Amino acid sequence: MRATPWPEDQTTPSVRHCQWSIPPNCSHRAECLRRTRALENLMMDTFIANANAEDLRAIVRGMLASSPPVSASSLASLARRRLIQTGAASVPSPEGLFVSDASRRVSISTAKLQQILSQVRALYGAGLGFAGLRILAVVVKAAEGIRWTEGSELETALAAIDVDISQAVQSCKEEVDSGRMSDQVFARTAVNELRTAVKSNRRVVESGRGGYLFEQGENALDFWKI
Repeated sequence: MRATPWPEDQTTPSVRHCQWSIPPNCSHRAECLRRTRALENLMMDTFIANANAEDLRAIVRGMLASSPPVSASSLASLARRRLIQTGAASVPSPEGLFVSDASRRVSISTAKLQQILSQVRALYGAGLGFAGLRILAVVVKAAEGIRWTEGSELETALAAIDVDISQAVQSCKEEVDSGRMSDQVFARTAVNELRTAVKSNRRVVESGRGGYLFEQGENALDFWKI
C-alpha cells in the first residue's frame, strides 16, 4: 500500500515530495522531521483521549519502569502542578463522609469518602504530602465516634485511612528533604491538625463511645518532629 503523502502546503510547496520515509539527503529534512513529530503527537493525543484509565496506568507504569529516574521526577512535577491548578488540595467539608445505618446501629462509608481518599492519595503520591494531611484531618474528625463491626467494609476503609496517614507522613518527609517545602507554618499546621484529630479519636475510643484507633498513623506522626 502506498504511503500517504504530506498534505498540500502553499508556504513550502517543495516539501510535498517527502513522504513517510524521509531520505537522508532531503533538502527539507528539518521541515519533514517537524511534520513527522507533529503527526506523531497528534496520533498519541488521539490515543490518550480515547484510551481507558487502566490502559493509561499500565502504559505510564511501563514507561517509568524503563526510563531513567529523571523521568519519574518530571512526571511528579507535572502532576503536582496539575493537582494545584485543579484545586485538588482544597479542604472538603466533613459532611456526608459517613452515614448511620439505624437498622444495624452501625455507620457506613459513602462514595464521597472514596472520592476524597483518591484525592488524598493523588496528592501524597505526587509529593504534596502536607496538603494530603490537611484533608486526612477532616476525614479523621468525621470518623470520631463512628460505629463499625469487625470484618466489615467500613473496618477495611478505616484501616486503609490509617495506612494513608503513614504514607502521607512519608511523603511529607520526602517533601522536606527535597527542599520543596516552602511554607513551614502551613506544614506544621497540617501536621498538628491531623495529630490532634487522631488523638481525639483515641480518647473517644477509650471512653467506649465508638471511633477507631488510627494506631499506625498515630505512631508515624508521633515519631516525626517538624
